[in-house]
Amino acid sequence: MNIAYVRVSTAEQNEQRQIDALKCCGIDRWFTEKVSGKDTNRPQLQAMLDFAREGDTIFVHDFSRLARSTSDLLRIVELLKRKKIHLVSNKENIDTATPTGKLMLTMIGAINEFERQNLLERQREGIAIARANGKYKGRCPVRVESQKWQAALEKYRTRQITKQQMARMLGISRPTLNRLLAQCTPETP
Repeated sequence: MNIAYVRVSTAEQNEQRQIDALKCCGIDRWFTEKVSGKDTNRPQLQAMLDFAREGDTIFVHDFSRLARSTSDLLRIVELLKRKKIHLVSNKENIDTATPTGKLMLTMIGAINEFERQNLLERQREGIAIARANGKYKGRCPVRVESQKWQAALEKYRTRQITKQQMARMLGISRPTLNRLLAQCTPETP
């Protein structure tokens, strides 16, 4: 079976370019998600890895869609190798079923990780320069209405709601909720 994995990093991005590039591969099953590659919780990636069977071929537009680091990429490739599943990257034109493909995969994974680290370093440098010039102050702190917070906190502490439900009730993300709970004293958020 030919299986495709398509991933974009944010909900605003469009995955159509990757889908169009893989249409010529005779894909039988598509797994698509909108989640950052640095996030290890990628449900569709996990579903695809669970779904694939011996003899299947997994197609990706390029390896950066599958993994963000060399170690992550090599871990996935090793899992696929144990399950006797081939991996083909459309953009890099690499098939892991060949010795040359395996060599190239390792090299490309290292280059992708190098590029990612350089991008993050340039971003940190740009933020530092902007801060020094007073142009970047970071994100504004999240404020939650006190009454709403107290009501949600009471429900959470009495186990009437979960953290996820509490975050939804307050209109904030789970990481933000975790930060607020860590700072929380019994009376204030």
